[in-house]
Amino acid sequence: MQTSLEPLEGNKVRLLVTISEEEFEKSIDLAYSRFAQQMRIPGFRPGKAPRRIIEQSIPVSEARAQAIKDSLADYYVDAVGEHVIDVIAAPTIDITSGEESGDIVFTAEVEVRPEVRLTGYDELTVVLDIETATPERIEEQIDSMRQRFATLEDTEDALTIGGFARLDIAATIDGEAVPALSAQDFVYEVGSGILVDELDEAVRGSRPGAELSFSSTLTDRFGDREGQVALFTGSVKAAQVKVLPELTDEWADENTESATVDALRTDMALRIDLVAKMQAQMSLRDRVLEELVSIVPIEAPLPLVEREMERRLHDLAHRLEQQGMTIPMYLEAIGQSQEIFVAEVREGSTKAVLVDLGLRSIIAAEEFEASEEEFEAEIERILEQVKGSPKKARRQLEQQGVFEAVRFDIERGKALQFLVDNSKVVDAAGNTVDLSMPEPSELSQTEITEEQDTPQIETQTPEETA
Repeated sequence: MQTSLEPLEGNKVRLLVTISEEEFEKSIDLAYSRFAQQMRIPGFRPGKAPRRIIEQSIPVSEARAQAIKDSLADYYVDAVGEHVIDVIAAPTIDITSGEESGDIVFTAEVEVRPEVRLTGYDELTVVLDIETATPERIEEQIDSMRQRFATLEDTEDALTIGGFARLDIAATIDGEAVPALSAQDFVYEVGSGILVDELDEAVRGSRPGAELSFSSTLTDRFGDREGQVALFTGSVKAAQVKVLPELTDEWADENTESATVDALRTDMALRIDLVAKMQAQMSLRDRVLEELVSIVPIEAPLPLVEREMERRLHDLAHRLEQQGMTIPMYLEAIGQSQEIFVAEVREGSTKAVLVDLGLRSIIAAEEFEASEEEFEAEIERILEQVKGSPKKARRQLEQQGVFEAVRFDIERGKALQFLVDNSKVVDAAGNTVDLSMPEPSELSQTEITEEQDTPQIETQTPEETA
């Protein structure tokens, strides 16, 4: 077989394939063998009749046509492999010679994965929204710590959002008592909405001794009672407010790892910055890939986009099937139209294709390769999850093309890390952001002392109280 390759416009190539008459004779022999399997000829077992006998019923022209039909795809695949072409769509094949006799000559035009050349990928600028340790944030976090030591104190003032009411409450439905919705000394935080919304309306503005009476149509959180109307009656036994401990050096020394309030603020600032940097690092990769998409100089090829859409839809359908759902059922549940859903899948698939093309370009430009150590470590990790013989599983992985996919994933990871390492990170104002982590010695162990018996303020539903 002789082949040649001609580049065309639009990410396409044309293969010219010539199979000599002598070589193609083997394909004709194979066609006759298949005919023999289907025929019943006296004196011969199925498939054992020689070609000269079969030719009496099936002329060479018919066998030749069948051989062309059966073998052309194999010759095409061999030609693609010979030229190492990364095809992304089905070919258009045109037989130019040899349909009746002589050498078989055909052309195959096919779209290939484009090779893009990127500029500026080693100096991307990524904007991240990072919350710095402002004085307000520091005090907010310290107040959150103090909340754990808060106490409840009685008050005669009217109850407001955030206050606590100690209630006796009972519920009936159609005159029948409902123990699960009734309780004595039920501590309720005004505004929490942990029972029914109408309770907030009834309690807000009331004082100790106030009588309560209201009704509520129960929601789906009440299970079989959904839609039933419950009548609540009760009284406010006490009104209470949460009181935080005074922020003093003594409190900080006794309940945290900081000896003073100033030290606590300093350490809290370090921790806020640490958390902000961790969150920024988690989002950095996604933002880097968004910037990468913006510098890919071509549109995503439609065949690749459609292939990615098909993969995503197949994965989603498989996950939903395990939950007894279909994609139409899922869309109905989330209240989304099919048109919007498909548009979102297409948008995500388009970005994924451009990311892939961009990373492939970087792999080639930077000559990233998966080392044997990296490859073997990843294969071992995969084999650990496979039951049965490791040797057999390894052979199957190789036959299924997993080896090449693993190598490529390692190279993709290197390309992505290269982007992250070489990107400039700035905040919304354009100021450079340092995402390097502080040394462990820079952080004290700011936390509530384990030995401290920390009081807890808990509100309960009547079911829990009962």
